[in-house]
Amino acid sequence: MQSNKISLKQFIQYFKIAVTGKDQEFTSGSIRKAVFMLSIPMILEMLMESIFAIVDIMYVSQVSVNAVATIGLTESVITLVYAVAIGLSMADTAVVARRVGETDIKGASQVAVQVIFLRVFVAAIIAIIWFKRGYWKAIQV
Repeated sequence: MQSNKISLKQFIQYFKIAVTGKDQEFTSGSIRKAVFMLSIPMILEMLMESIFAIVDIMYVSQVSVNAVATIGLTESVITLVYAVAIGLSMADTAVVARRVGETDIKGASQVAVQVIFLRVFVAAIIAIIWFKRGYWKAIQV
């Protein structure tokens, strides 16, 4: 029976490979290793976002209590936006990964281009609504 434990040396090696973005073949081999190596960049991104929020609050706390409250409110909205964006990107990644798994690189490229156009279109609609409602006036100093 195979052991599920990995050594610290293997852990550090997998971590380095995941962070450097070295090309890997995930369609064969250990699924545990693949999930681990694919999750490392996402975990680091969320960690950095939390650190970013803490640093924001640290600097703004020198201004006033109301400024800290504002940061708290905006960070929660940003987290919701990130959740939606990450959810959509996961769907996009699944479709592209399926095409790559089928060795249909041209199909994967077409899906990737369609996803980019779709995201630009949605961003343009949001920007138009934002400008028409005059939200941009609220951030002018």
